[in-house]
Amino acid sequence: MSDYQALKEECLKANLDLPKTGLVDLTFGNVSVADPERRVFAIKPSGVSYDELRSEHVVVLDFEGKVIEGTLRPSSDTPTHRHLYLHFAGIRSVVHTHSRSAVAFAQAGIDLPCLGTTHCDYFNGAVPVTRTMTPDEVGSEYEWETGKVIVERFAGLDPLEVPAVLVKNHGPFAWGPSAAKAVETALALEIVADMAIKTLSLNPTAAPAPAHLLEKHFTRKHGPSAYYGQSK
Repeated sequence: MSDYQALKEECLKANLDLPKTGLVDLTFGNVSVADPERRVFAIKPSGVSYDELRSEHVVVLDFEGKVIEGTLRPSSDTPTHRHLYLHFAGIRSVVHTHSRSAVAFAQAGIDLPCLGTTHCDYFNGAVPVTRTMTPDEVGSEYEWETGKVIVERFAGLDPLEVPAVLVKNHGPFAWGPSAAKAVETALALEIVADMAIKTLSLNPTAAPAPAHLLEKHFTRKHGPSAYYGQSK
């Protein structure tokens, strides 16, 4: 059995969960899962149908980008995932989708505003959109440069408190401490993006949720003062 079997199985399950959530169409989307101590991560292979995906198809790479297990080409988004693992301490999984409502905000180039408590439960403020990538960035190591643009956008932001981003003209990336949590966050992102589109269509001047409400809802689920759910 592979030394990375548990990592590959976690990655496989998360990738198979994506179509069940409605977050992906065709083969759009991928999940990776990292083992930071061993400095490796597993990721979906490029272009493989979810119906055909098996654990033996999952590719394992080290944090330097070298394939250490697997015969298929890893996702074309692999360099973006790798860049996030190298720069966002505390994350173990990255999810990329082209979910429709989140993509709408990415294509519009608009931060996803925090309009209500559903958003507050997952994100401590607006989900940011990156700047437009330059011709040089797109023409060189495009996927690696995408990761750099994401990290640049998070200057002054905590990626553990706002665990998602909208890449301008492209789509969302989300992350978390496990594959299951990262997929949940990607789903929550799509849900609040859909709610925001509907809210802004009814009232284009709708204001963000007040700071005290945001703080209450975020901290009751996250951090040392959290009290939502059952104790572990």
